[in-house]
Amino acid sequence: MNEEDVKHIHKQKMQKRKEFQDKQVQAADKTKKLLMVYTGTGKGKSTAGFGTILRSLGHGYKVGVVQFIKGAWQTGELAALNRFDNLIRYEVAGEGFTWNTQDRERDIKKAQEAWNFALEMLTDDSYHLILLDELNIVLRYDYLPLEEVLAALGKRQNHVIVTGRNAKPELIVIADLVTEMKLVKHPFREQGVKAQEGIEF
Repeated sequence: MNEEDVKHIHKQKMQKRKEFQDKQVQAADKTKKLLMVYTGTGKGKSTAGFGTILRSLGHGYKVGVVQFIKGAWQTGELAALNRFDNLIRYEVAGEGFTWNTQDRERDIKKAQEAWNFALEMLTDDSYHLILLDELNIVLRYDYLPLEEVLAALGKRQNHVIVTGRNAKPELIVIADLVTEMKLVKHPFREQGVKAQEGIEF
């Protein structure tokens, strides 16, 4: 097959693809407040959430971030996003990994504190997008009542992103978008590379 044939076949494929895409785009005529879940064993769940937060900020929308569990480290995302102080509310209500605190009662108290921040935002339609970072971990360890969380998410006034491993099946059912990050390789496990500033935090 010569180069001209390859180009011709490629063009035909792309024309068919475009027709298919154009039909799908034309048929999608609804808007709604989305519930998005990023879960799985792979790295990048919070990063995906913060990327969407940045996208909303770029359009001038007001956003909210509530970080469950996390809080022991000073992160790059907190430093960067606080520069948008007129458009963002950023609440950090964790004390670090659950295996470090080793205090269930304290973890539950911090989770409830974070959830109270989340509830304030979820009932305020001035927030375009809210990131509930690591909420899945909180639900996995039963630090918050699942039914209460699902009910609040069902009545939300905003787009919401929930991150963390082991998303509850009940949350997946009510979500509009669910992405599972799959671990293939990680430098910490394979090479003993520690968490690095600007990459992990």
